[in-house]
Amino acid sequence: MGRTGKGISNAKIILLGDHSVVYGQPAIALPLPSVTTRVTMTAIPSGQTMASRYFDGPIAQLNHHLAGEVQLIATLLDRFHGNNTPFHMAISSDLPAERGMGSSAAVAVAITRAMYDFFDHPLTRETLLDTAAIAEKITHGHPSGIDAATASSATPIWLLPHQAISQIPFNLDGYLVIADSGVKGQTGQAVAAVARRKTVFPQVTTRQIDRLGELTYAARDYLATGAITELGGALTQAQAQLAGLGVSSPELDHLIQVALQAGALGAKLTGGGMGGCLIALCATKASAVRVQQAVLAAGATATWTETFHHKEEA
Repeated sequence: MGRTGKGISNAKIILLGDHSVVYGQPAIALPLPSVTTRVTMTAIPSGQTMASRYFDGPIAQLNHHLAGEVQLIATLLDRFHGNNTPFHMAISSDLPAERGMGSSAAVAVAITRAMYDFFDHPLTRETLLDTAAIAEKITHGHPSGIDAATASSATPIWLLPHQAISQIPFNLDGYLVIADSGVKGQTGQAVAAVARRKTVFPQVTTRQIDRLGELTYAARDYLATGAITELGGALTQAQAQLAGLGVSSPELDHLIQVALQAGALGAKLTGGGMGGCLIALCATKASAVRVQQAVLAAGATATWTETFHHKEEA
């Protein structure tokens, strides 16, 4: 058994397919390798302890708010016959909670990787996703699996309901600015609002959902061919449909307009909506910096910038 074990995972955002995926349309999730969660396990003389932003102390005293992590750790300790093995687990994360960036899945993936490393066992991707799902099912009830799949991936993830989650080709150069609106996302309320709208206005709502699906299929091709301008347009068109479904917010609407005025090729909310984050696609580093500065000045509480292909400009 190794004296230390390390696990890392990354944030994710929904590029396209928010809400429409609930009604059978595809979704694309992007990993954000620059926004990470890290877990380090270290052998200690006695006890099993954890340090994280939510809890610091003996693992046996983890509370019900972290029930998914409790079950995941217990399952892995049983798997490795490690219930009497002393260790300290340190969890650090750049991901904000309740912002649609896959925080809980990232923690589950990083814990799984760290524990497999600590107990010196090989880990396949299939086993990783099945194991991370232990925590996600407790945290989210019936997760699609897209969060864990993306938190553990270096390439975009394609999800079509009732079909296998898969990785898709990615040949895009550019920059993505992610900005926190400062308002917690309201995924449950947003999903319920779309469902009500579909009952009251079935025809127009179905057209909006179908259009989101069309944009997502098109975006898969844009990612593969590097058509960044077209992808930006698809993002903005998707935002119009999402706003029409009633899942945007005044804060998101304002910040998206600010991003577009600052030079973004396209921008939209990401995730459940009614708060949370927006994404803005930029062609150059200079443009990304302008967009980042503009949305911060307009009220965004935090930003992250992801570089695709890490292509530096002169």
